[in-house]
Amino acid sequence: MLLTLSTTHRPASDLGYLLHKHPDRFQTFPQSYGAAHVFYPELGDDRASACLLLEVDPVVLSRGKGHANAPLAPYVNDRPYVASSLMSVAIADVFGSAMQGKCKDRPELVTTPIPLEASLDVLPVRGGESLLRLMFEPLGYEVEARRHVLDERFADWGDSPYFSVAVRKTTTVAELLTHLYVLIPVFDNQKHYYVGEDEIEKLLAKGEGWLASHPQREEIARRYLRRQASLVREALGRLVPEEAEEERPPVPEPVLEETLSLNEQRLGAVLAALHASGARRVLDLGCGEGKLLRDLVRDKQFEEIVGVDVAVRPLEIARERIDRLSATQARRVTLLHGSLMYRDKRFAGFDAAAVVEVVEHLDPPRLTAFERCLFEFARPGVVVLTTPNREYNVKWPTLPAGKFRHGDHRFEWTRAEFASWAEGVGSKFGYAVTFLPVGPVDEVVGPPTQMGVFRRVDGGAG
Repeated sequence: MLLTLSTTHRPASDLGYLLHKHPDRFQTFPQSYGAAHVFYPELGDDRASACLLLEVDPVVLSRGKGHANAPLAPYVNDRPYVASSLMSVAIADVFGSAMQGKCKDRPELVTTPIPLEASLDVLPVRGGESLLRLMFEPLGYEVEARRHVLDERFADWGDSPYFSVAVRKTTTVAELLTHLYVLIPVFDNQKHYYVGEDEIEKLLAKGEGWLASHPQREEIARRYLRRQASLVREALGRLVPEEAEEERPPVPEPVLEETLSLNEQRLGAVLAALHASGARRVLDLGCGEGKLLRDLVRDKQFEEIVGVDVAVRPLEIARERIDRLSATQARRVTLLHGSLMYRDKRFAGFDAAAVVEVVEHLDPPRLTAFERCLFEFARPGVVVLTTPNREYNVKWPTLPAGKFRHGDHRFEWTRAEFASWAEGVGSKFGYAVTFLPVGPVDEVVGPPTQMGVFRRVDGGAG
């Protein structure tokens, strides 16, 4: 992945002083995932360019943490080829002094706005060109973007989420690098490392002087903090003081499905259904980072709570959440590393199971194995299962037609398709199913999330 910084300031060779990197040297800086290289492909009085090239070792990266919750995600991904949070970390490491506005040899240059251009060869933009402009243009940048097709040989496959992007502005190097540091992972909507409370401090420090007045500050905070409700609320609360609350413009509609309010409604609906079932022993299949576990443990009705996930890193994050609970609460929660594809005696004997936004990540052949694992072998008294409603996708204008809400979704069901699958599973394994909407219900396309509550008909819980 390649970032190129260029200027037509005279003399353009001043760029070397501002970046603290000598133009005559090819310099390499070791990174935890490979190496970062800095070199100058052009250097003259009229124009100069400096390149930051990241060389990512896929094997090292696959052994790291922070991958998506999918078995092949550490091995089959775009991380070595696109600008992501890896690029932001490299910017802070390699150009740290420039970001801080330091220049011992030419201090007057630091505060002097000069014509600058930043080019990113491949930037994943989860939200399209409109999101690029919504983020950069309020900061005064001219934006040039070229979207790449998925495969030129197969035009029917449509466009990819990848863009070649150039932004131009007369500004300081420190300001440009700071904006790139914050916004690159915002466009990608991912991070390769755990996002905790220290990320709030990074966001507020790098956003000082510009983020509070940015019209998309809420969306920037959401994406930068991986849509963690408590972190986003704290960041926005500190960013915009309470006394200025009345002056804040309305919060814009989210770019994609995973909004804070919808996620909270989804977890709340699942929690309510589990509580109404009378269950005392609950299994959370595909528990991820433990957000539902956190809510379950607050309800004293649930005496034993077990979270299961196939991915190790989300389980580690869930463990960190559990470790922050009181000793009494933590004793009620157990975490298991396991697959939903295979019969596992540890899953048997529970009053209820939750399967929240999991099935759409399974390939169709694996879906059949999951059905048997849960409904035939584990056989909890109640199963509460949620999945996206594909019909609702038209409500997000920035979600391209025919595209899924998440890059790892293997399918998304309409309401009729979900009902057909759920009733078929219920009939086969002895469950009656009730369907409930989650989120705002549109008269035509229904709710954004659909929920099925399966009750075992042979005397199980509920």
